[in-house]
Amino acid sequence: MQGSPQLSLTRTAGWGGRRDGAGRPPIEGRRRPVPHRARVEHKAAHPLHLTLRARGGLPSLRAPRLFEVIRESIRVANRTEFRVVHFSVQRDHLHLVVEAEDETALSSGARGLSIRVARAVNRVLDRRGPFWGDRYHAHALKTPKETRNAVVYVLMNFKKHHPQDRRPFDPCSSALWFDGFRSAPPVPPDPPPTWKPRTWLASVGWRKHGLIGPGEAPKPK
Repeated sequence: MQGSPQLSLTRTAGWGGRRDGAGRPPIEGRRRPVPHRARVEHKAAHPLHLTLRARGGLPSLRAPRLFEVIRESIRVANRTEFRVVHFSVQRDHLHLVVEAEDETALSSGARGLSIRVARAVNRVLDRRGPFWGDRYHAHALKTPKETRNAVVYVLMNFKKHHPQDRRPFDPCSSALWFDGFRSAPPVPPDPPPTWKPRTWLASVGWRKHGLIGPGEAPKPK
């Protein structure tokens, strides 16, 4: 008795490639995680806009007792080769403008800062476990205009999240130590937790587009 003819299957190369819509769908209301791809080559002449996001369910990082330890962690994390020149603390994330001498300094500096902040906040909250919800996101600033926009975004980010807040300067930021406003903020009682910028873009270049007005706010994306 003859068997049934054997059907041949179409061969594929590997797993077939990426398909639109494939994979686990994102949970509604949750941000997509920072992709685990190789980071771009860093150049010392380019400042960076760093974003660090905490896990959900934590108290606001702008609470006085938490902001105080975060500010101190930023101050201690500064090194000659890794410098935080601007920052702001929002409810569940941090924005920073940093300078780094090379890729190693950027990686170790961002990691050291993340660890210091996580340990300090966990200590105040008497909690254990992971603090950050994602990898840090870094965006290189390559032009004077882009650098100015980043400084406004970082120092004035509270206006994006709290548009009803009419204060010209964010107390949960390094704005009080910033000398690039058109009108000077109040003199802070404490020494600056940030370092003076050393790159041309962050110190001089961005000023070619004008000093920053207290009423400016981040532009919507």
